[in-house]
Amino acid sequence: MPVKYLNLVLLILFPVAWFAPLLRAAILPIFGMDEISVITGLQSLWDSDAGLALLVTFLAVFAPYAKTIGLALLHWNLLSPRTLPALEILGKLAMADVFLIALYIVIAKGAGHVTVETAWGLWLFSLCVLSSILIAWISGRSLRANHPDNP
Repeated sequence: MPVKYLNLVLLILFPVAWFAPLLRAAILPIFGMDEISVITGLQSLWDSDAGLALLVTFLAVFAPYAKTIGLALLHWNLLSPRTLPALEILGKLAMADVFLIALYIVIAKGAGHVTVETAWGLWLFSLCVLSSILIAWISGRSLRANHPDNP
């Protein structure tokens, strides 16, 4: 399957990953565990820290989706190949969110009576971001090979 079709699949998988449980957390395991997704995490952040919520919204939602849409437009010759470096930067910013989530898990596990478990959504979200980076890399190589005058 060509990368341009795999990229289109990401347009479906990213929203699924945003609503999928990233992790389960509880103060004490006997009280049950709450599932946290990108969307529920953003909802909580908007209530407590709008600046951080805006940053995480950009990193977790806007950057990866804008990059995926940009790559789709590029694949279907609806966007200039000169935009590829900007799309690659968006992909790197999206990966920063995965590292933030991993950092939160490590910090929470270090806290006393907090129980944190990763859930399938974290793996799906990470897979989407990493796939997007790989698709951009393959696309960039292909574009540069076909158009050597492009950066």
